[in-house]
Amino acid sequence: MTYAIIRTGGKQYRAEAGKTIRIPTLPGEAGAKVTFDDVILGSDGDKTHVGAPGLKGAHVTAEIVKQGKGDKIVVFKMKRRKNYAKKQGHRQKFTEVRIKDIAFGKKSGGEK
Repeated sequence: MTYAIIRTGGKQYRAEAGKTIRIPTLPGEAGAKVTFDDVILGSDGDKTHVGAPGLKGAHVTAEIVKQGKGDKIVVFKMKRRKNYAKKQGHRQKFTEVRIKDIAFGKKSGGEK
């Protein structure tokens, strides 16, 4: 099974061809192509390629499925006996992408 660990938006995600993942907002409309060059680790089924800090020449191609907002969370702050209470709502924006292709270029770092 081919997969890659990519870094985007300050977080790391496992990308597999054909799977859909939600990542922090990226610019672009539905149907646009996106390429992730920051690949940390990758596996092509029999070999695991580990980057130090990233795999050179490796990239993951994806297509934007939709832009949206996540579920609402409630942020409630209160200080007892101080007559202070504050209630806020928040909906995190996201981009849903479908992974199309994972390509490993020239390897750098160690291999297992």
